[in-house]
Amino acid sequence: MTKYDRHNAIRELVANSNVSNQEELRRKLVRRGFDVTQATVSRDIHELRLYKGPNGYALPSGLNGVDDEDDSPSVANVLGSFGLKVKQAQNQLVLITTSGGAQPVALAIDHEDWEEVVGTIAGDDTVLIICPDQKRASQLRARLEEMIA
Repeated sequence: MTKYDRHNAIRELVANSNVSNQEELRRKLVRRGFDVTQATVSRDIHELRLYKGPNGYALPSGLNGVDDEDDSPSVANVLGSFGLKVKQAQNQLVLITTSGGAQPVALAIDHEDWEEVVGTIAGDDTVLIICPDQKRASQLRARLEEMIA
């Protein structure tokens, strides 16, 4: 079976059932005849741009997971689901999310390619956003707080 077949199987599994972690997805793929490792599943998740929501992995478009920039969830949508609060420390922002929400939030911010963002680092419930200077950090904090409210 090809990578294309595996990606289609992943799309189908994620669209039709709750898949809460990579190991569960790997086991479901093995049951469908795919000999995959956790590393392969991790790469597939990244390539398909799946994000982890409250009910497990989800497709970026909510429908078919086609790799199209416009199918990514917006920062406003993701922050509405996961964002709790933003704190500023000089040129850095600490964005607190619900448990498991940091990575989809960081991914959505990274995809925006905002000039205020040098980069992000995501844990489980915290995103560190590094800005070029304190002024742009303040501007971004205000924008993110509006999206969370």
